[in-house]
Amino acid sequence: MNLRLMLEASAKQYGTKTAVVMGERRLSYIQLDEMANKVANALLGMGVKKGDRVAMLLTNSPEFVAFYFGVVKIGGIAVPLDTRYKLGELTSLFDNSKPKVVVSESPILEPIVKASSRFGYIKHIIDVRGKEIMSAPSALRSEVALKPQDIAHIAYTSGPTLRPRGVVLSHESLVREAAISAAGFRQTDRDVVALFALPMHHAFGLVVVMMTAIFKGSTVVMVPGLSIDNLLEVIEREKVTIFMGVPFIYLLLVDKVEAEGMKHDLSSLRLCGSAGAAMPAAILRRFQQLFKRDAVDFWGMTESSAHVTCQSLDGVGKPGSVGKALAGWELKIVDGNGRELPPNQPGEIIVRGPVMKGYYKSPEATARAIRNGWLYTGDVGRLDEASNLFLTGMSKDMIIVKGQNIYPGDIEAVLSTHPKVAEVAVVGIPDEIRGETVRVVVRLKPGSVADEAELKHFCREHMADFKVPRQIVFVNSLPKTADGKVDKKSLRRAG
Repeated sequence: MNLRLMLEASAKQYGTKTAVVMGERRLSYIQLDEMANKVANALLGMGVKKGDRVAMLLTNSPEFVAFYFGVVKIGGIAVPLDTRYKLGELTSLFDNSKPKVVVSESPILEPIVKASSRFGYIKHIIDVRGKEIMSAPSALRSEVALKPQDIAHIAYTSGPTLRPRGVVLSHESLVREAAISAAGFRQTDRDVVALFALPMHHAFGLVVVMMTAIFKGSTVVMVPGLSIDNLLEVIEREKVTIFMGVPFIYLLLVDKVEAEGMKHDLSSLRLCGSAGAAMPAAILRRFQQLFKRDAVDFWGMTESSAHVTCQSLDGVGKPGSVGKALAGWELKIVDGNGRELPPNQPGEIIVRGPVMKGYYKSPEATARAIRNGWLYTGDVGRLDEASNLFLTGMSKDMIIVKGQNIYPGDIEAVLSTHPKVAEVAVVGIPDEIRGETVRVVVRLKPGSVADEAELKHFCREHMADFKVPRQIVFVNSLPKTADGKVDKKSLRRAG
């Protein structure tokens, strides 16, 4: 099956049932399919062909869903991007994916339009706030031939300035993952799923929430902003049955209820899930006490289309684990030579299932990541005797802040361009609230003077706000390992 058929099958089966809710707006499955068809036909009229990339810089909205499916219905390749990226980050990603079309919203588009002469490959820039494209005269379904292995989506796992890494996902992998996700969550057309603080440019929001809901005919309620009061009101009003979030959101929830008491009827909830980072035991205990329900942990990554494991929904899973591999996935722990390790021995987690096709335009990185059909995740963990997975670390250089993946190289590359910086290293340090925070260690050029505020301001001008370091430390020299590399373990230990 492909994504076009998935949406069209749901439109046929569920018809006038509500697919998406946002504020006062309610779109049925038929209306959502028609919107996507209008987008598809408008793009065809612009000359978009199978295999052309369409960059999407959109916040969560019904238009995001319609545009995404409009692109993939005609064999285009959707490239969802974080709306917080600055022009320098976008330039790197655009140059890698070379989109024919960019679609966004007015304020976000301004710097792109001003720099449009730089991007000769972009033929059309669309502002969805004008909504003309949603008013295309034809809602007829596209006849473009699609194969399950056709590329549907390029997901950039970060916005590395020097080495963009685009995860290539096929129609087949995404549909299979939606089916696996739905089975794991025991999701049905009676479920109502809240989409809160999970951007759809990320696999968590797009695949785990939206695609899984479309596959099963569930209703997705989009909750804009970051107001916990608003979220709780929506759960009560719309009788939400499924809520998914990162641990930081659960912390905000328990803090709110502890401070003000439980003011809303949340009895409709049957499933609360957490991913993006391990749920701290203290936050989970507080949530269980206040909300009188459990929150299941699950684990996955963009390269695996979405999640691979999930704790038991019956609350009988092992505390501290992220559950067992879902039906449709295989999972092993291996040593540095790829040999499978016995239970309770930590090693690299490798998985087999609906994984990515590879990294876009990066055959070497693809060959390192996918070997004999297995995806080498770079995450470190162990399996117990009952095959419960416990995450113990990462072999790759990455920081996770509030569930958001940050590559230190992104920040190092930007700060290295500052005229006063001679050498820079970036590490993650543990943080009880955010999971980790970003620490930058800087050696200035001889005779230069700079303070933390100056370098943070420089970062805010050149990178997405979630990458801006929380702490900047100035040193006379950076510690080095025997081979001359910066000793990041030492930097993490430093106070």
